[in-house]
Amino acid sequence: MTARDAAERIAAAALAILLREGAGAVTMRRVAADAGLTTMASYRHYPNRDALLRAVADAAFADLSEQWGKRKRKPDFESRLYGLLDDFLDFALGQPALYLFLITDRREGVRRFPEDFRAGESPAFTPVLEVIEQGMREGTLRQDDPVEVTLAITTPAMGLVQLYLGGRMSLSEEDFRGLCRRTVERALDGVATKDR
Repeated sequence: MTARDAAERIAAAALAILLREGAGAVTMRRVAADAGLTTMASYRHYPNRDALLRAVADAAFADLSEQWGKRKRKPDFESRLYGLLDDFLDFALGQPALYLFLITDRREGVRRFPEDFRAGESPAFTPVLEVIEQGMREGTLRQDDPVEVTLAITTPAMGLVQLYLGGRMSLSEEDFRGLCRRTVERALDGVATKDR
């Protein structure tokens, strides 16, 4: 087995544990055992748990950026925006442990608002930012700071997901998705031109 194969095997084992049980269950000893390697071998590839989790996060974000917003849909503002909302909900509800790890867990080296978001470094935020900029160019949305408007549009859905994943909402997934869409519509009404 090459060094690269071993590193990938370790990262895959860490991701599998994270998906099943959350980031708190990821330990170097457990990951090594699940990967069929010794604990010392895992330390040769990842100096500590934080480095391993950072590699898992980087790979997950790279995978997200490949998939996010790639569904075939109409190029108009609302189709693109609600398609991205569907992508977000598919991810958050389909892989809740990974979502919580990537979006809410405190980690070193995470992207920070506003500089990293303004620089287009967030694979989830940047596609929404591009749609908001489209809405401003087309006159659907009022001219404003597109980064802050994107934040105003995205954070209500993120907050709702936190409540839903935390068991604070007694809605079916279908009803929850409808609530998210209506919430985004209400947020859009606040930044839309009168012609919308």
